[in-house]
Amino acid sequence: MRYPRPSAAARPAPPRIRRSLTALALAAALPSAVAALPSGARAAGAAAPYLDPRLPAAQRVRDLLGRMTLEEKAGQMAQAERSAADADPDRITSLGLGSLLSGGGSVPAANTPSGWADMVDGYQRRALATRLRIPLLYGVDSVHGHGNLAGATVFPHNLAMGATRDPALVREEQRITAAETRATGPQWVFAACVCVTRDVRWGRTYESYGEDPALVTAMETGIEGFQGRGGHDLADTRHVLATAKHFAGDGDTVFGTSTTGTYTIDQGVTITDRARFERIDLAPYVTAVRKYRVGSVMPSFSSVDWTENGVGDPIRMSAHKELLTGVLKKRIGFRGFLISDWEAVHQLPGDYATQVRTAVNAGMDMFMEPFSAPAFVATLVAEVRAGRVAMSRVDDAVGRILTAKVELGLFEHPFTDRSRAGTIGSAAHRAVAREAVARSQVLLKNAGHALPLRGTEHIYVAGANADDIGNQAGGWTLTWQGASGPTIPGTTILEGIRRRAPHVTYSADASAPAGDSDTGIVVIGERPYAEGIGDVGNGHTLALADADRAVIAKVCGAVPTCVVLDVAGRPQIVTGELPRMDAFVMSWLPGSEGAGVADVLFGDRPFTGRLPVSWPRSEAQEPINIGDRHYDPLFPYGHGLTTRG
Repeated sequence: MRYPRPSAAARPAPPRIRRSLTALALAAALPSAVAALPSGARAAGAAAPYLDPRLPAAQRVRDLLGRMTLEEKAGQMAQAERSAADADPDRITSLGLGSLLSGGGSVPAANTPSGWADMVDGYQRRALATRLRIPLLYGVDSVHGHGNLAGATVFPHNLAMGATRDPALVREEQRITAAETRATGPQWVFAACVCVTRDVRWGRTYESYGEDPALVTAMETGIEGFQGRGGHDLADTRHVLATAKHFAGDGDTVFGTSTTGTYTIDQGVTITDRARFERIDLAPYVTAVRKYRVGSVMPSFSSVDWTENGVGDPIRMSAHKELLTGVLKKRIGFRGFLISDWEAVHQLPGDYATQVRTAVNAGMDMFMEPFSAPAFVATLVAEVRAGRVAMSRVDDAVGRILTAKVELGLFEHPFTDRSRAGTIGSAAHRAVAREAVARSQVLLKNAGHALPLRGTEHIYVAGANADDIGNQAGGWTLTWQGASGPTIPGTTILEGIRRRAPHVTYSADASAPAGDSDTGIVVIGERPYAEGIGDVGNGHTLALADADRAVIAKVCGAVPTCVVLDVAGRPQIVTGELPRMDAFVMSWLPGSEGAGVADVLFGDRPFTGRLPVSWPRSEAQEPINIGDRHYDPLFPYGHGLTTRG
């Protein structure tokens, strides 16, 4: 998902959350949507089949569709940003909105579990004030934990999890993420990302499990972690509706420049033939749908250009009827609903009416229109009345959305189940995250058995990323792009080392003398970024920062044993520096539990991680992937040395 950064003049100030009830009153609120209504309304609606939980979901949805007006149906197909709902408190009720979301960094005034639950429940009450009392879906980007929530457990990003080669651990990670998310109100997450990254210059590389579609498919156990056993235990309030994204080919776009000179690898064009597209880009979605029954799918911003037709006629995924309806819904059998990415339809050709009509007719079901939901509803209604969008297409879209709400149990229990809020960020959850960190570490070089360390050494630690939890968490942490510094609770890598070794000296820039230190640990890497802002060429490069190269040279030239850790969302070019290092470890973006890095450095756990992507010798070598002709990376896909724990 992309969150554009408007100008200061256009950017709305986040309003304080309006609460209609105190926390005490919320805790005592009746659990049923029907019970929450005035007694007269309860009596009038008591016989409505769509409110009867004993009936099959399909029967309930048919009954409800038969009672809805065109305007109410259009409202269900709209999703707005929470700040827009705050700016216009009547918007949820007047439009009958189907969904709200929190964009990256869009949080309640009190960014706490109760603050989130109060906010979501307040919005839900507005939805239940509509004629048919259809509850809201609330969506968030819980891509490596409930990242918008201060104090949540923050797991390693997906690329690190791909390095673990452990589907069961991924399932457990997402089970915890689901529980922490739903305990604060949201019932829907925009995860898991099942893209196949084919060029590490892409700013979303760390959101992928790897370059091999077989590895990505193996790690889709996370969908079951989100949705429950068989992917459909949604009524259990420990689970959430999952989203497979971004359909399809977003990690396989061509690197280059547009006519305006901007880099377009993100939201770019996948130039491919249908056979290769099926093998590389589409394969993970077949598993997501058929094995795990994923509840929603988010089409990509990117385009596909079939080489069979000659390069030069790319079609945006939001308009790609062949793929959205013909392949995903009909051939693969997807029964959930499609949610557009952030204002994605605005990128289609034509005026707004043409954009809406094209996307709906292509198969899009719900539209993420953060600040233009009223215009969307009015436009869709007009298009249907003009005969340019069939009512049957609208009924199909709304039926899919309502089915998800029924299966989540929202008609019976629309408000937040707060009983598990105390487990958020718990020691048990952080222990799983720490294990994930340890299992993800990839030992790429280990000359002279430099690792594991004994713990009795005098250790000299340097590098800006050694003691920066914001950098080790990366993007999608409290804000869209993430931030450096002490942004979240947890343990930095330096803190983990200090807990394990009694003799540690730290100097971020290596300006302090190394003295008689036996071992140097240099922690280099990237600063936080997300999406296109992280694309190489858009202010970023795979080359090491000058400061990182300088610290490596200084420390590795001053101590007997030099260990370098790379804290980054993708491989960086270390070809020239590698000979200076005795040991080199890819630490990825470990999240909140930096102590997991120390666990393998000191041999408390073995190194077992393996590269989920090929490591290039130079930036010019990209794209490079396993199976290429003349394959000659610095480190091949699957490389990873082992040690004994």
